[in-house]
Amino acid sequence: MDQIAPRSIPRRRFLRTAAGATAGMASWLALGKAPAYAQKRELTFLSWNHFVPAADDELRKQAEAFGKANNCTVRVDTMAHLQMPAKIAAEAQSQSGHDMYRTASADPFLYENLLVNMDDLVGKLGKAGGGWYPFAAESCQTKSGWKAIPWFWVSFPGTYNMAHFKKAGFEGPPKTWDDLLKMGKVLKKQGNPVGIPISHCSDAHSTYWSVSWSFGAKVLEADGKTPAISSEKTAQVIEWYKELYKEAMEPEVLSWDDAGNNRFLLSGKGAWIHNPVSPYNAALANKQPIADDINHHNSPSGPAGTHSAPPNLSLGIWKFSKNQELAKEFIAYLFQKPNFDAWIVASNAFNHPPLKNLADHPIWARNPKFAMLPKEAEYGHPRGWPAKPNEAVQRIDDNYIMADMVAKAVNGMPAKRAMDWAQEQVALAVKGQLKVG
Repeated sequence: MDQIAPRSIPRRRFLRTAAGATAGMASWLALGKAPAYAQKRELTFLSWNHFVPAADDELRKQAEAFGKANNCTVRVDTMAHLQMPAKIAAEAQSQSGHDMYRTASADPFLYENLLVNMDDLVGKLGKAGGGWYPFAAESCQTKSGWKAIPWFWVSFPGTYNMAHFKKAGFEGPPKTWDDLLKMGKVLKKQGNPVGIPISHCSDAHSTYWSVSWSFGAKVLEADGKTPAISSEKTAQVIEWYKELYKEAMEPEVLSWDDAGNNRFLLSGKGAWIHNPVSPYNAALANKQPIADDINHHNSPSGPAGTHSAPPNLSLGIWKFSKNQELAKEFIAYLFQKPNFDAWIVASNAFNHPPLKNLADHPIWARNPKFAMLPKEAEYGHPRGWPAKPNEAVQRIDDNYIMADMVAKAVNGMPAKRAMDWAQEQVALAVKGQLKVG
């Protein structure tokens, strides 16, 4: 680039200019803020790559609108959700990074001392929305207050191919986990196995918690400190998994990521998965004929009733953020009814409202295949139940203890030995001796 020769400035003009600049700076200092053009802030938000891309599109649209209205920019960064725990742990360790992020599971307990208290905003939003679902509230409310705001939850119904079930002679989907086992044996012989991930993915967590509670098993006692895996109930869960794996599934479930069960069902081979409505939405978006055959039913029950572990996704603000109040304003903006409605609709019923007044949201009536989804909230618990969410629960999930226990068992390890191994790992999680992320 060619250099431009400096141009001389008359002394009198220089003095006037300098005086004006000095006066202007003095006024900025007196006001305690810079002029508008220098004040534009950037709010940074870390979230996931949504399983329904249209939901991310709507989020960025709203972020842009908020930025224009508030003389700021809102940068929404997304990444694969399985990479998020490590990223969040790194930001917590360095106390630098994004202003706010999408929290999951027991994050608010794991990072309790590093997250901004949200009592004021939670109270306002909860009052306006008729209160929060208990499992959503419990995932965000620590001993020192609300450290996150419930944003949405995701149901885990049974998702199945109606044509495969009809071909096998079944009038409908399984009502119990034992039904799934019996039907799965027939479906596999037909060439259409069922699938539950036994791998390092979040779907494996959600299903394990649901199945184990339905059999009356638990991972932690109610005190949240005492491991409770080594029991006859857990042994029953393991034997059920072993038989299902051998007689109704295929080995690929041991290596599935969270898209694995989706691909399995959409391939046309799979008959049943335990999963949100994302594969159905993908089939609709891609105009796949299989969409006509996919349907949903409420999560199966067991000897101890029906239980489910719907992922609860929340919004947290780091204490090291320099834009804490702006972040709260942005969250309040996202919860304004027109904005929240648009976002729920964009997800096509994948995102479920955490506020009770939205239980009859029009999205449920949009498609008869969504009609049963709100019922999933009736038997939802936060992970760790009957214990309250805590740091240990997050470490249990982050280290895939329960998935690994089942994987060891289906690969030949005796049930007792697998349980004892998991019991020891959970004890380490309680002591804070396992990694995060």
